[in-house]
Amino acid sequence: MEAKELAAAAVERLKALYPDASCALLYEGDPWRLLVMARLSAQCTDKRVNLVSRSLFAALPDPAAMAAAPLPVIEELIRSCGLYRMKAADLKKMSAMLISDFGGRVPDDMDSLLSLPGVGRKIANLMLGDLYGKPAVVTDTHCIRICGRLGFYPESLKDPYRIEKILAEAIEPSEQSDFCHRIVNFGRDVCRARAPACSDCCLRSLCRRAAEAERSRSVTPS
Repeated sequence: MEAKELAAAAVERLKALYPDASCALLYEGDPWRLLVMARLSAQCTDKRVNLVSRSLFAALPDPAAMAAAPLPVIEELIRSCGLYRMKAADLKKMSAMLISDFGGRVPDDMDSLLSLPGVGRKIANLMLGDLYGKPAVVTDTHCIRICGRLGFYPESLKDPYRIEKILAEAIEPSEQSDFCHRIVNFGRDVCRARAPACSDCCLRSLCRRAAEAERSRSVTPS
């Protein structure tokens, strides 16, 4: 199956399974809050970020407040998210830069987003897709694992940038952002890292790993 054909089939099946594709981070429509929460989510669960963000945004509700806050204050507010010293420094610098360079607005192009402290392509693509409706592939761990299993690329490939480019070529631009949200849900519910529920998988007939396992079983002597 060609990559675009595989992508189209996967998109439709995941759309049927998860009709409502949305970001798990509860940012209440505020672009700056999504940016902050995306930075906090590194090596931290979305559930934890949503919880921590309530008190964080109550204390520091906008970029100006974050930029002006003493670093130890930010660190204490986000401590339970892990890597809190590095994240706090990024949040403070990021907020100050948004004010000084972008008029307090989260930019809508890749280069500008990547210029912000703590922002890599994963976060930048989340911003572009969720805030501005642009084609964007967020290569998180679920996406990398599942799309490798499906056969878009060898499972040994773990380079997020190369994977982003492969998937961007295969998936229709208008479907990319929602596909990535759905693949996260699918990775948590079905195609888990250590215990994939293959018998319950709506993508099983498309999956290269499943096909290889079936062929292996068929040639194994009884």
